[in-house]
Amino acid sequence: MKFLFYPVVIIFMSVVSLKAQTNSFWSTGMDMVFSFADIEANGVQGDALIRWAPVVNFHAHFNTDFNENLGFFTGFGIRNVGYTYNDYLDPMTNIEYKKKFRTYNLCMPFALKYGELSKWYIYAGYEIEFPFVYKEKTIDNGDKINKITGWFSSRSNNFQHGPFVGVRLPKGGNISFKYYISEFHNQDFEDSSGNKPYAGLNSNIFYFTVGYLFDHRYRMP
Repeated sequence: MKFLFYPVVIIFMSVVSLKAQTNSFWSTGMDMVFSFADIEANGVQGDALIRWAPVVNFHAHFNTDFNENLGFFTGFGIRNVGYTYNDYLDPMTNIEYKKKFRTYNLCMPFALKYGELSKWYIYAGYEIEFPFVYKEKTIDNGDKINKITGWFSSRSNNFQHGPFVGVRLPKGGNISFKYYISEFHNQDFEDSSGNKPYAGLNSNIFYFTVGYLFDHRYRMP
């Protein structure tokens, strides 16, 4: 994923030579998340189904535009992140189930943007996330047989991060892609019986989003 950082570095270095007035403002947005996962369970590749998360995905960005073509943003957001594991093999029972994993994360992006900023631009950066709600469902032959929900659960890694790229289209459309370098599960987690249900389960989520970015809404003087 190193290639994602090359255009960011080039644009960032060009900022040093710019002599322009900056303009700062807040923008907000909402997205639908379509996520997948690269799964390997004890050396065996897993089958991940596409997961659609249309709700609880919003963000507020504090933008600084160096000129009409180059800018930066950071901020915060809430994101619904997870994946569906179609052939999860329970290590305790040796029975195969479908599993649905997800977390609600507090997100903090750091990104550069380039283009005709008042109309469209591309952007690239890095984002850190802190899960605060964990949910897990077990499904057998279409029937939900178990559900786990918890706040600040140690079942998932409590620090998620990865690079992202995107484009803000004219009239506010927004498309982005992100890959998580961090693994979703905490493989060292032990349940009340001393079992480690996620030991050997390596899963890295990646997703694309389709949404709307309400840019230039709260402009500061």
